[in-house]
Amino acid sequence: MGVIGLGYVGIPLSLGFAGKGIRVIGFDIDEGKIASLSEGKSYLEHIPSDHIAKHVRGGSLQPTSNFKKISEVDAVILCVPTPLNAHLEPDLSYVEATLTQIVPYLKNGQIISLESTTYPGTTTEIVQPIIESNGLVVGESLSLVYSPEREDPGNESFSSTSIPKILGGVTKKCVEEGYALYSSVFPDVIKVSSTAVAEFTKLLENIYRSVNIGLVNEMKIIASKMGVDIWEVIDAAKTKPFGFKAFYPGPGLGGHCIPIDPFYLTWKAKEYGVNTKFIELAGEINRSMPEYVVSLAMQALNRKMKSINGSKILIIGLAYKANVDDMRESPAFYLMDSLKSEGAELSYYDPHIPKIPTTREHKEWTGLKSISWEKETISQFDCVIITTAHDKVSFSDLAGWSD
Repeated sequence: MGVIGLGYVGIPLSLGFAGKGIRVIGFDIDEGKIASLSEGKSYLEHIPSDHIAKHVRGGSLQPTSNFKKISEVDAVILCVPTPLNAHLEPDLSYVEATLTQIVPYLKNGQIISLESTTYPGTTTEIVQPIIESNGLVVGESLSLVYSPEREDPGNESFSSTSIPKILGGVTKKCVEEGYALYSSVFPDVIKVSSTAVAEFTKLLENIYRSVNIGLVNEMKIIASKMGVDIWEVIDAAKTKPFGFKAFYPGPGLGGHCIPIDPFYLTWKAKEYGVNTKFIELAGEINRSMPEYVVSLAMQALNRKMKSINGSKILIIGLAYKANVDDMRESPAFYLMDSLKSEGAELSYYDPHIPKIPTTREHKEWTGLKSISWEKETISQFDCVIITTAHDKVSFSDLAGWSD
């Protein structure tokens, strides 16, 4: 089988299939990734290199950038980015470009699965026409399904294949063939009535989180004005054994899913004359949190008779959540951009990210290195902002070094 896109979704998925003795050809356009994988080296912190090396040496995982090899596989799973454009509209260019590239090599009998998060209708309105442009017929020549990825990097409570798998197909035959594919690795595959239901399911999961985080972020702002500790409030509220689930405030949303996915639905909803005010309000609140943090930093510096302009500010944690090296859509970057525009001198510390790699959104920070965790280094800063509470960070040290 083939997996296209060897990132936070594609790598665990490839290893899951390879671990069941299924030969996997992993495709990516990034030659650096292909070279690393071919040498048995992992570029994802939460996936050990020996897991990669074992399958590469054994021949069950073959990394390549040669898309002609699509003709050698029985199934193709797409795990490519689905970001937003500058106008917060869906950008399916990676999906469309990938499909256009592989169409000449598709053949009868293959199963095509899209796992990238997207709006309801994408599989039938975008993916299916491209696949059928070479004469193949979905449901007859080959099968087309949608099965949204469910990854939580760094969460040791769940392995990639232990998480229930949602599956929707264009036709009944597509669903059955997709089920046969995924059930060979996933013990719990849930079939739904259509690809649109599967697409909508993924959006609901992530919008649920976005809206609740937006709510608690607003509650945090109100509580601060009132002199109330929101963390104590949440701890007290979660003692209720029913009707409440704890969400926590932060400097903004991060990760590839939660900050982006709500806008896929709000965009599609407009086609049906629906304004998703509730969802958009949550997004507005969450996107405003980096600026709120900047205002808190300004107030703290003012109390020390200092201006943010020229102050040395340390950001602790670039990853979007604790204990991972995943920086996708991390609010730390938006916070750094804002602080820099105010004239602050910025540094960062993150034990999981020793050096900032090139990213699509924040190229200006490429190459910046994490400072060392030493009293002499940390004590030179005028302000320290904790954006991600990694377990590897000694906050007791930090408290002792502050004045």
